[in-house]
Amino acid sequence: MIMSEKIKIVIVEDNTQIREGFAAVLESTETFTVTGQYSNCEETIKKLPNDKPEVVLMDIDLPGMSGIEGTAIIKKQLPGCIVIIITVLEESEKVFRSLCAGAGGYIVKNSGLEEIVKTINEALAGGAPMSLSIAKMVVSSFKQSSTSPLSERETAVLQGISEGKTYSKIALDFFISKETVRSHIKNIYGKLAVNSKAQALKVAADHKWLNGRNY
Repeated sequence: MIMSEKIKIVIVEDNTQIREGFAAVLESTETFTVTGQYSNCEETIKKLPNDKPEVVLMDIDLPGMSGIEGTAIIKKQLPGCIVIIITVLEESEKVFRSLCAGAGGYIVKNSGLEEIVKTINEALAGGAPMSLSIAKMVVSSFKQSSTSPLSERETAVLQGISEGKTYSKIALDFFISKETVRSHIKNIYGKLAVNSKAQALKVAADHKWLNGRNY
């Protein structure tokens, strides 16, 4: 695979050892290349036009602008970019807030090569790399009820996303293609005026459109 085909990743982490460790892991693969390493969100955002990342690994706790704020800005400037949170505690309120800001998943700081690559690939494939308890926090965060603009199938697809299922698993469950699942997700985003799975879950939970009994 030539370099131009590699997935571009930017790492935002104020701990130099951790940042360089993640970079070394990613550069050791044939799939990823690190186009930028930064210790704060401010510099990261300035360099976005040059780095053009497809994935950003973002620490939550940073000096200056927080990773949560940075995530929201990056998603606004690069809606197609996937932000994956780097966190110490998997089940934290900050992880939940980051997902609501547009993050597509999270990685625990002491993760090994296999787990890092798996999480990034899952996010790129359209999965929702979050634990069930985090998904439950999203689904349970709001209680207001109203009529859903989503079709029955779109609601079922979003339900699958809330359970952490990949597009492939949802496709198998409903005997449809992954492209059809992607089409449903695109329609969901358009109807709910969101650009991430976590935001879609938040809106759906806000209006009690999902069944949370299994969480």
